[in-house]
Amino acid sequence: MTCRALIVGSLCVLGLSVAVASGEAAPASKSEQQSMEKAMIQHPYVGMWVTDGGHIRHELLPNGRYDEARGTRKSAYQGRYEIKGDHIDYWDDTGFTADGRFVDKDTLHHGGMIFRRQ
Repeated sequence: MTCRALIVGSLCVLGLSVAVASGEAAPASKSEQQSMEKAMIQHPYVGMWVTDGGHIRHELLPNGRYDEARGTRKSAYQGRYEIKGDHIDYWDDTGFTADGRFVDKDTLHHGGMIFRRQ
């Protein structure tokens, strides 16, 4: 196993993406992606997060991607995310960035809104 594989595997267990010198996420091999997904399935914040009233829904997927629905518009926004401790950073596929904070295991504050685990 190469040093890079060891580092990638360690970071995947933590739910972090690997960055290359350009600052972009390094493409993961299929086995690395599967390993990360397996680790993230067990991450306490993976799953569906919904605003009161259900208008905005963030699904944090185990592969480090998210899918946001707004009202009746499914997949209104999609992108990647990283969780470090109780902080989450979002990178939308269109280039928009945002962040949030998990207040507890069932509450996420993001963009002036409160999301609850569903």
